[in-house]
Amino acid sequence: MPGSASSIHCPEGLIERLRSAAENGGEAKLKVLRELKNQIIGNRTKKLSYINLGALPFVVSILSSASSSSSSSDSLLVQCAATIGSFACGVDSGVKAVLDAGAFPHLMNLLSHSNEKIVDAGARALKMIYQSKVAPKYDFFQEKEMDILISLLDKNNEYLTGLGASIITHSCETKDEQKILGDAGILKKLVDLLEGTTSQRDAYMESFATIIKGNPQVILKSVGPENGRMWGNLLELTKDRYSRTRLLACMCLILIKNAVPSYLQSVGVRTKLISILLELIDDSGQVGDETLFTLSSFIENEEGLQKLAFEVNTIEKLCDHMQKELLQPKRLEGIFMVLANLCSNLESCRSVLLQSPKLQAINIITDGLSHTTVDVRVAACICLKNISRSVKYLSAGQFMTEAVIIPLIQLLYDSSTSVQVAALCAISNLVVDFTMHKSLFVQSGCVKRLVELSKSTDLSVRLNAVWALRNLMFLVDSRCKEGIFLELRALTLTSLMSDPSACVQEQALGLICNLVNGSVDSIEYVFAENGFLLSAIGRQLWSASKPEILIQGMYVFCNVASGKEFHKEAVMHQILPGSSNDDNQSIMVTMLQSNDARLRTAAVWTIINLTIPTGPGALARVVKLKNAGIVSQLRNMANDSCLDVKLRVRTALGQSLTFGNFST
Repeated sequence: MPGSASSIHCPEGLIERLRSAAENGGEAKLKVLRELKNQIIGNRTKKLSYINLGALPFVVSILSSASSSSSSSDSLLVQCAATIGSFACGVDSGVKAVLDAGAFPHLMNLLSHSNEKIVDAGARALKMIYQSKVAPKYDFFQEKEMDILISLLDKNNEYLTGLGASIITHSCETKDEQKILGDAGILKKLVDLLEGTTSQRDAYMESFATIIKGNPQVILKSVGPENGRMWGNLLELTKDRYSRTRLLACMCLILIKNAVPSYLQSVGVRTKLISILLELIDDSGQVGDETLFTLSSFIENEEGLQKLAFEVNTIEKLCDHMQKELLQPKRLEGIFMVLANLCSNLESCRSVLLQSPKLQAINIITDGLSHTTVDVRVAACICLKNISRSVKYLSAGQFMTEAVIIPLIQLLYDSSTSVQVAALCAISNLVVDFTMHKSLFVQSGCVKRLVELSKSTDLSVRLNAVWALRNLMFLVDSRCKEGIFLELRALTLTSLMSDPSACVQEQALGLICNLVNGSVDSIEYVFAENGFLLSAIGRQLWSASKPEILIQGMYVFCNVASGKEFHKEAVMHQILPGSSNDDNQSIMVTMLQSNDARLRTAAVWTIINLTIPTGPGALARVVKLKNAGIVSQLRNMANDSCLDVKLRVRTALGQSLTFGNFST
């Protein structure tokens, strides 16, 4: 009994006809493939439905048999490739299904077919695959694979050259891969292709950008200033009528400049690029989103470019965008990152953001701390961190409000490590320099959480948590200091000093240095638990080799030595060799002989505090220092190359001479 029309055209009916065509052949193959392709074009739901019903293995089976049969029509091969390409277009799960069905090698074989239409169809399908993140990785180090890639780019066929460009964009990820592509002359081929027709130009620029990104060696070898044709092509493309083409041209120029700062120095060209990017931000789609990140990377770490961007009212334009409703997360993240880079150095940018009630930027940035998207929360933290570099507004308590602090502290509990790190960096800035507002952090439970994070297994979290504690401890009042120490305890500080990371050790010692700074009572913290902490610092100084660690440790001793006689004697006990130490030379001599002027300065300051003549034990300490060879070493430093060291040495020698000339 014949099936009804509805059953023939339903998905299951189409699959049955496809299966039959794959098994039995005949003219039905072409018809059913065309019908299937028309069903799925532009329809994600139907693509997934037919994938789940098992359509792709039948299509690949038809392609396989048609490829190996001399009697198959060219139209059938074209239709197979087009159908497979439709399944792969814009759907990662579709690409995976295509690959799992074994279509990839058959499509590659089509590229060498004598019929140009079949070649084009195969190239289009493969390009759809290579536009997906799940596409197979191309091995540029295999000579055969590289030969195929070069042959694709050499063809006078836009589908093939476009495929070659897509392969590069998808697969080139490492500096070694960039180098081998550069050495093979691929960049020159891509530049040549930019002069051709326009349909694949964006693909060429994307692959060009992929090869040069962050690789000065490739750029210096392949795209130097002498390559005027390339520069001319890219600059001309910044004027193209298509927004994506203009963006990609700007992106290529900026990548070259970022990798080799000596390039693209013309103020006129730089200003023009910023103006073009500001125009492209108005694009409401992907181009506008990508433009923000391109602009951010352009002005990052370069104050001159930040000034140029500021002068063309970038902040006002971005704030206008921020006040629009329903900003997509990517757009908001990009705006925050541009603002963060603008405010990283320029006080004028911070002032415009903070002073204008019309812009309401700080409120929007603060709201960003609670955004549902991780990357937006990170960007909001970075933006707040850079804005809070303003001494003027920080000292005025501009950011020390519950509206800012509470959501920031809540981010310390965020499930994302990147958010935690960004929040820690922002907190470090907010608490670094002013005493009157720090109690808000202590009272809100922030310290307890910082101590917990200082024990994290993640190095970035651990390091930045200790850094935040160090800054929080700086110039803090005695009540807050006591509260912080009660959370930390000597055992935690000792553990941090022996952290596997030298950077954490440095910050831990800096934290202790701030702990004992201030009143004489503060020094007592390192004598808690029978001087356990002070002894640990001494062991660290005897064993460490990194100058930054030694500097911080020496300044701890310097602060302790500024205290009472008991404190000074405790430092003497730590810096002079004892019976348990195999080294007969005092660590002070080693520090004074250091090549690092900062360490020499810290060591001399410590000696000055130990030998202040008014102390009853000063004479005895000077004698001990002389016997340890320290006074002699100071004399050798009378003409130190560092002026600061030289001046401190004179003070130290002057104090020692108060008790008489110890020369022998």
